[in-house]
Amino acid sequence: MISEKMEDLLNEQIQKELYSSYLYLSFEAYFASRNLDGFAHWFRVQAMEERDHALIFFNYINQVGGRVKLQAIPAPEWEFSTIEEVIQKQVDHERLVTALIYHIADQAIEERDHKTSSFIKWFIDEQAEEEANAEQSLSKIRLIGENDGRGILMLDAEMGARVYAVAAPLAAGNQAG
Repeated sequence: MISEKMEDLLNEQIQKELYSSYLYLSFEAYFASRNLDGFAHWFRVQAMEERDHALIFFNYINQVGGRVKLQAIPAPEWEFSTIEEVIQKQVDHERLVTALIYHIADQAIEERDHKTSSFIKWFIDEQAEEEANAEQSLSKIRLIGENDGRGILMLDAEMGARVYAVAAPLAAGNQAG
């Protein structure tokens, strides 16, 4: 059984992961409206991954005898001016999610909750990858510049090659991490 405080943090994280999915769907809509189908596809896949993350937390809470308490998901931003603005928002958002994951990890250590410490390790590693991917995309956009149509189209094609894969803890059927 997990503590009430940990249960609350994990339930809040479900909401944050689902918000992340909404945010990335909003980014997808922006790119689709600009006929950048590769970017749109990349963010659709990202939205699916964030939903997977929410399900991993959902399953873990149930597995450890907690109670899932779904929370309202606020509407994400949906008006953007530039590609760089969107990618910067992605970087900022991933950094925020990393801080939230670290907070859960810190609480697990404080409570000597070894099961949750083990569970959250996957997310710590995942967030390192998420931040690196977002920062790399931002770096590429800044290098190319918004006015280089060929460069943007080449990056769009690269982004469109992304393939969705179910998050490892869900794919393995090991919902506790």
